[in-house]
Amino acid sequence: MMLHLNCWSKYTYVIVYKILAYLYVQLKYGDDVNPDMLKADGRLFQINERYWLSIIENMLAQGFITGPSIVRAWGGHKEALSLETGQITPAGIAYLCGNSLMEKAKQFLKDIKEITPFI
Repeated sequence: MMLHLNCWSKYTYVIVYKILAYLYVQLKYGDDVNPDMLKADGRLFQINERYWLSIIENMLAQGFITGPSIVRAWGGHKEALSLETGQITPAGIAYLCGNSLMEKAKQFLKDIKEITPFI
């Protein structure tokens, strides 16, 4: 199963990997989800809000995560609510563990960490 969004860069899969991996670890150890980890300008990544919302919307639509909701605010601007309720689903775990692009994202992050260990 692939996320359905044309022109998604390899970097998008790195972001998807980070989100799914974080939610999986929180679920596995029974820890609460820290919404600051999942925000567009949070601890896991720094990306623009529109790009981030697109990723979250697609992950929700594909059934990889549950919890957050996307709503239209005043003026039609979209917002994500309830990030702290985010959970990875069995479909998300399967995607995280069985998708070759996720494996490439994992390897990319590992390579970057080895190259820049002090960042």
